[in-house]
Amino acid sequence: MSKVHSSKHNSVLKTVGRQTARLLTALYDRSQSTFTLADAEKITGLKSSLASSLLHKAARRGLVSRLKPGVFIIVPPELGSSAEYAGDPYLTAVRLAGEGPCFISHASAMEIHRMVTQPQLTVFASSSKRIRSRKLHGTEFRFVFIKPEQYFGTMKHWATKQEAIDISDLERTIIDGLRQPEYCGGVTEVAKGLWMRHQDMAAAKLVEYALRLRVGVVSRRLGYLLELYGIAPENELARVRESLTATYAPLDPMLPKEGPHLKRWRLQLNIARQELETIRAT
Repeated sequence: MSKVHSSKHNSVLKTVGRQTARLLTALYDRSQSTFTLADAEKITGLKSSLASSLLHKAARRGLVSRLKPGVFIIVPPELGSSAEYAGDPYLTAVRLAGEGPCFISHASAMEIHRMVTQPQLTVFASSSKRIRSRKLHGTEFRFVFIKPEQYFGTMKHWATKQEAIDISDLERTIIDGLRQPEYCGGVTEVAKGLWMRHQDMAAAKLVEYALRLRVGVVSRRLGYLLELYGIAPENELARVRESLTATYAPLDPMLPKEGPHLKRWRLQLNIARQELETIRAT
């Protein structure tokens, strides 16, 4: 902890009660920014009702902010008595998921992986538990439900110097974007992300993930983009083509169903090929 931070923390601790000071000191020492009511009970030795009352008073003073029932975050002293503080948004999403396993995904993962140029206003996380989406202090948190067998392709990301969270890896981020383009700004944005980071991705892993997900429309879109951008060898493209059924799907479900049909990939091309090809020039 820096001397400036330390002095600010110390000045705060001098003005609070003994139990609150004990709680905050223990959390500062652990470098733990978010905590639960159970953590507070354990640190202070207070019963649930008394610990809850202590946190209610601390929240009123702007020392902590409530993320959801039973989950709190310390408000940094330099922010003053701000009751509207949610901390790192990705870390907050994981805290909001509680016991539900989750990883940061879709447009949020694209932002972390430097696949987008626009700041994202919604935080997306995927979970194999159904979690209610919510808005907190102006940020929307969207939880996307996936089947337990679809929980793969994650990696660690350090949200703060002390706390790591799970996020989708590069390949899984593209696969999720092709499955639900509406959570990434559309297929064109996913295509931009694919091209921006294609040299850091493994084509074989992209294909493996698409086939493992067992969602036909993902394979169609992936195969088309891999071929268009010359990213995958023919044997990988063949693996994708062999998995396709006879039905057609739109390249981008967010756009009108119009444009030519491409038999090779069982796609209706409702994005002009030229628009996707210009991405390589940027």
